[in-house]
Amino acid sequence: MQLRIVYAKLGFFGGDDSMLHESGQQVEAEAVAPWRATAASEIATVVSNRAIASEYRRLVLSCGPIASGARPGQFFQLLCPQPAGEKPFLRRPMSIYATQADPHRIEFLYKVAGAGTRGLETLDAGDTIDVFGPLGVGFTLDPQWRRIVVVGRGAGLATLAPLARAAAEMGIGVTAVLSARRPDLLVSADLFQACGADVIGVTDAEATSGPANVEKILRGLISQQRCDAFFTCGSARLMRVQQRLAAEFAIPGQIALEQQMACGIGLCYCCVRDFNVDGGIVTRRVCWDGPVFDLAEAMP
Repeated sequence: MQLRIVYAKLGFFGGDDSMLHESGQQVEAEAVAPWRATAASEIATVVSNRAIASEYRRLVLSCGPIASGARPGQFFQLLCPQPAGEKPFLRRPMSIYATQADPHRIEFLYKVAGAGTRGLETLDAGDTIDVFGPLGVGFTLDPQWRRIVVVGRGAGLATLAPLARAAAEMGIGVTAVLSARRPDLLVSADLFQACGADVIGVTDAEATSGPANVEKILRGLISQQRCDAFFTCGSARLMRVQQRLAAEFAIPGQIALEQQMACGIGLCYCCVRDFNVDGGIVTRRVCWDGPVFDLAEAMP
């Protein structure tokens, strides 16, 4: 496995443990904690790349400890293979679906929709892929919370999945309201249930996924004191429902936003979005300042 550290720490170095003050006086330098990389570019090995449900694939990679230490909500930039007749140029951002520390592994859930994901589909066990991460700001769990509510749809089902395990490790109960077009596309339900979460599936096919019905479900959870915080991803309509309820009942919330990205480290300003902060519009980079933000500040 090849590992290339890409973040560096800048500083001043001298021959002893002292430094010169502006006045010319010699003062003791502050103690500096040993530097540790938080992200890396590495060549990971494919463990498996299998179809699940009817539209998604699950990619499992063997990686190093930096990658497997990713937090829920963070993402990686994947250098996808080039499928026949296509040449994807930029890396593709992809949120983590699961991590494992022993052995070190990371997992991604993806839908084949473009040149990049068509390239991912060609990977077989034993192949390698260049991955860069973990990147961005992930979700934060307050140990004082007793129960949280997770609401996701589409790609958000993958982004929110790691929260189930993190919450379980902290003794926080989870209710997951998962939305999809059809029941067979509720791909994260098994993962949530395996971590002890209560899963409520709503679908277009069953006419249960509309905002009005989801709001009814969420109000019921609030009345049962099963909602200390909201976590969401994947649907602007459901985001607005949670924003209204969060404001009405003073419930905190976090949202993972999806956005086109180029560099993934805040340099290109490709992923800038507007946020409503104290009544004013503020622009932020999704890859650097997020992708997880305060639910109350997010805008469609």
